[in-house]
Amino acid sequence: MTRSIWFVADDFGLSPAVDRGILDLLRAGRLSGTGCMTLFPEWEVEARKLAEIPASSSIGIHITLTDQKSLAGVSKLSPSGKLPSLRALLGAIASGRIDDASIHAEIAAQYDAFRQSVGREPDYLDGHQHVHFLPPVRRWLKKLATSHAGPLPWLRGAPEAARLATGSFAKIATVRALARRFEPALRSAGFAVKGPLSGFYDWKRPDGFEPAVRTGLADLPDGSVFMCHPGHVDALLAQRDPLTAAREAEVRFLGSDAFRALLDTHQVRIAAT
Repeated sequence: MTRSIWFVADDFGLSPAVDRGILDLLRAGRLSGTGCMTLFPEWEVEARKLAEIPASSSIGIHITLTDQKSLAGVSKLSPSGKLPSLRALLGAIASGRIDDASIHAEIAAQYDAFRQSVGREPDYLDGHQHVHFLPPVRRWLKKLATSHAGPLPWLRGAPEAARLATGSFAKIATVRALARRFEPALRSAGFAVKGPLSGFYDWKRPDGFEPAVRTGLADLPDGSVFMCHPGHVDALLAQRDPLTAAREAEVRFLGSDAFRALLDTHQVRIAAT
């Protein structure tokens, strides 16, 4: 029986080299879509390149609340104009030092940048470092649901508990904790939530990507989401993000004959809209 799995590349917009790798894979039919980081100066130019990809590709927003320069500017979320680390963000939310208004303003700025440059609503929403699971972001999503005209974008769900033993135990457990009660709450607000989420491996070991894909293709149920981070490396990427070598490894494998053969062996179709 054929299964469909969503292979979704995070981080479009992070750097032109990352974008080039993602675009090549989308044109080759090796990805379902990509989540966009819209807060960088190159975004408007890079967004135009999305017109080159198949119409069946899902284009979403990869909500970014950590580590990069804020698009909305100075606020309680970004007192210096730079977004906090994930640890600092979690601590500030827990202690009440960051209010919903500043977080919602940043998300709204990124959402508006997407619509202005892409010319339409996003197909889906998720979060860099899984920040879409955080309570202030859930509240923003619920506000979106009440004001949005037309179909709502789908949301990325959590990994399954049953997969905690397959590797990256601590990371998966942390994501599951962040996502507690996310799915029922957002489904009740009118969103579709796709999952379970897969694609976890130790990014410091690029050779771990291929085994993660092999396991996913063998075991994941129909409709699962496999997150990935393919791309090439340039100076901007090196300045902005520590994940570099693994991106090149992911581009190579997803574009390879071996990946195509695995899809055929396991009767898996790359999901599309």
